[in-house]
Amino acid sequence: MFAINSKRGDTIAIAYLIGVIVCSSLTAQEEPGTLFRWNSSAEPKGGPPGWDEPLASDRPDFTEASCTVGRGVRQLEMGYTFFHDKEGTDSLQAHSYPEFLYRYGVLADWLELRVGWSYNSERLTVSGTSGTAHAADDLYLGVKLGLTPQQGWLPEMAIVPQMIVPVGGEFSAGRVLPGVNWLYGWDLTDFWSLGGSTQYNISVDELTDEVHGEFAQSLTLGQSWHPRLGSYTEWFMLSPNGAETEVTEHYFNGGFIFRVTNNFQLDIRAGTGLSGQATDFFSGLGAVTRF
Repeated sequence: MFAINSKRGDTIAIAYLIGVIVCSSLTAQEEPGTLFRWNSSAEPKGGPPGWDEPLASDRPDFTEASCTVGRGVRQLEMGYTFFHDKEGTDSLQAHSYPEFLYRYGVLADWLELRVGWSYNSERLTVSGTSGTAHAADDLYLGVKLGLTPQQGWLPEMAIVPQMIVPVGGEFSAGRVLPGVNWLYGWDLTDFWSLGGSTQYNISVDELTDEVHGEFAQSLTLGQSWHPRLGSYTEWFMLSPNGAETEVTEHYFNGGFIFRVTNNFQLDIRAGTGLSGQATDFFSGLGAVTRF
């Protein structure tokens, strides 16, 4: 009788251990994930935020989030931007809306599908003569891949193969324009965060309609004032490679983010050009919802 009870106890103990191992494995699989991890002993952090955490958005700054939204998560980001530029007696006023970006996590936490679209309205004054133009923008398509979490000073990273598809009106590029965007970021302290992006996209010279490459670089410094309130300051530049008339442009901008709930946020921003050919001023506002 004692031997039978002992074996039964061993069986129960083994079954319990197997259950613990299986549950731990399932829990690990359910955690936000990336394609890779750094060869570091530091604890990994980052990746797609959970439903009990504030959402991570690609707006309002130029630098997009270095994480995906997570499997099964849908996120809609929208906004409006006003642009003003003046050179001598010539001036440009433009409006962009709704700056639609739909992000959908599919198959795995590290994989995100992206669709973007906007509508543009411009009023151009040249030598005292004004004209207006209104047209849909081209369609943006992309796939964001979550590459690594942050581990110590090693950054959280993502990469976005992307393209512009010519479906717009007067402002359309008239051809498919592929590109790639490499994103990286660090949570430095509970208050400070740092992010950046390095892009190379195929673009079109607005005056000659000739195709050229365009390099873009950005750095953004984030501040967390309160669980519901954040801000950022950012520098970014656009540098054409092989363009006939376009030149490098530098910009500085900043803004605030207000998290109404974990799944809904509002934002406001403003910026200015730092170089002669850059747009003089721009400002905007937006909203993001996760569902």
